[in-house]
Amino acid sequence: MTSIVIIGGGPAGYEAALVAAQLGAEVTVVERDGMGGACVLADCVPSKTFIASSGALTSVRDSGGLGVRAGDVTQVSLDPGTVHGRVTTLAAAQSADIRTRLVREGVTLVAGSARLADTAPGLARHVVQVESSAGDQEIDSEIVLLATGSDPRILAGAEPDGERILTWRQVYELKEFPEHLVVVGSGVTGAEFASGYLEAGVPVTMVSSRDRVLPGEDADAAEVLEQVFTKRGGQIVKQARACGVRRDGEDVIVSLQDGREVRGSHALMTVGSVPNSDGLGLESAGLAVTDSGHITVDKVSRTNIAGIYAAGDVTGVWPLASVAAMQGRIAIWHALGEAVSPIKLKTVAANVFTHPEIATVGHSEKVVADLDMAADT
Repeated sequence: MTSIVIIGGGPAGYEAALVAAQLGAEVTVVERDGMGGACVLADCVPSKTFIASSGALTSVRDSGGLGVRAGDVTQVSLDPGTVHGRVTTLAAAQSADIRTRLVREGVTLVAGSARLADTAPGLARHVVQVESSAGDQEIDSEIVLLATGSDPRILAGAEPDGERILTWRQVYELKEFPEHLVVVGSGVTGAEFASGYLEAGVPVTMVSSRDRVLPGEDADAAEVLEQVFTKRGGQIVKQARACGVRRDGEDVIVSLQDGREVRGSHALMTVGSVPNSDGLGLESAGLAVTDSGHITVDKVSRTNIAGIYAAGDVTGVWPLASVAAMQGRIAIWHALGEAVSPIKLKTVAANVFTHPEIATVGHSEKVVADLDMAADT
């Protein structure tokens, strides 16, 4: 029976564990925060739960035009405690469901942190050092999958305090919604939260370092989103790179490199993510990493060291839960000698949960034109 240790219990880790168990391997998953990882407990599931609540509020407000008569529907509001409570409850429930499924499939779960403890590169078997409340242990394994995800990037001079300067994982701890939210960053995460809070009735200013929001998405779609955002009262400060955030009494002030300042009650920092690759013992094991700290993998999630694979955000391939899950499955299929096809990134479907939503699949027209690709449009 092949022994497999998976470090990280997010989409890449738990999907890989299910495949490994179904193929008869002896599987151990080490997860620090809870099954489902940050995706379920702090990122994807919570944010979409919040967005569902704010979207429902918009639907009620707009229902008068559909003939709904229920008093003044424009005066409805969201209760922060109920919204945040639902976020926490649903995330915990999904995490529990994942844990139950893994246990039922015979996967061993360890609550703790882990790192490679190989004494030299290229060993035939690998040692994983596990630290947990139950005690430290070393696990000898033929296959190791690193699926440790990523954390919010912290901008120097704008360190989160959990009160007024926040990461997207801290917003659900607020007792009340912000009086005026400044969202620093206009990528997918920033756009989703800006749209969601605006629908919740919160005045929002978005700070974008580019000349438009969603610089990685289709320009026409992004333009429509900007029009809807501003029509609803949102403000966008463009070509404005933040260089710091400071508190001023009950307010925050976002300083921009060009000398401008943006004031609000809270600042939500959405300036990207960094891979959780520190402290994993990568150097001693001989694993190759990029300058950004991402673990280098090939199309079947192999690292440069035999028997060690990596999947999900820690690889920097594509920050989507669906891609992470497929990377994890592919890694295990390959490791256990199953027939496998590399993931086809050009056909990955993605969605931005703004209002209106933006869905994509394949290459944009701009990419096709820039690369002079043969494509059906």
